[in-house]
Amino acid sequence: MSKKEIIEAARDFADKIMTSDIYKNYFYQREKIKKQPELYEKVNEFRQRNFDLQNETDSEELLDRMEAFEREYEKFREDPLVDDFLQAELAFCRMMQEVYMILADEVDFEV
Repeated sequence: MSKKEIIEAARDFADKIMTSDIYKNYFYQREKIKKQPELYEKVNEFRQRNFDLQNETDSEELLDRMEAFEREYEKFREDPLVDDFLQAELAFCRMMQEVYMILADEVDFEV
């Protein structure tokens, strides 16, 4: 199979992902929340802080900081628009992680 054929197959695969129910729901929820720019900005702030916390190397205080973070955003997460978006995003991210893991497992590539 040529490089061109592989690239075309990857594009076809991307189209399949974008027609999946999981992606369609994520896209729908994202567009819904974007209609409220201030709320979308807060969601992005929440996502960034969550990402930063999860990638900290100092694990001594991490549990306490995660609990404080969850308490701080508890009311925010109760908003159905926020919760629906975050749940849809999580489902899409998990699907993509599974795809990446399959590709990594199936392709024999030594570093």
